[in-house]
Amino acid sequence: MAHSVRETALRALLAALQTVPAATVERETVVPERVPAGGLLILRDGEAGEPVDVVMSPLIYCYEHLAQIEAVVQSSNGEKRARTLDDLLRALGAALAADRTLGETVEWFEWAAPHTDDLAVPFGATIKGAVVPVTLIYSIAEDPLS
Repeated sequence: MAHSVRETALRALLAALQTVPAATVERETVVPERVPAGGLLILRDGEAGEPVDVVMSPLIYCYEHLAQIEAVVQSSNGEKRARTLDDLLRALGAALAADRTLGETVEWFEWAAPHTDDLAVPFGATIKGAVVPVTLIYSIAEDPLS
């Protein structure tokens, strides 16, 4: 059975994340207490929400699906944490910019500036993370579940 347009787009985005050098990539997982040395990218599926447009003939639903990418690094040194996260985000940007249609699974996708924060870990090095909002723009013919 073929995947839905939504799932196909999310899998293509996950594949793009997997091209980021040295980063560990996961989907819909909990941030661990120990982050891999190369950083961690977590794809959060988000939601398609309501269609932004509906074409009646032929029937087509147009979506701007909002997902998120969490970029996470860990170090006890604040300057190193900031530098490592910056390096990871720049590598992520290069990977995303390589194909704005994700192998033609979406009409277009774009991302916004990251929101960053530090998270203290009991008995461990501080985690610095960034949330990168991503908008996947795609159309579905006839059935919003397809």
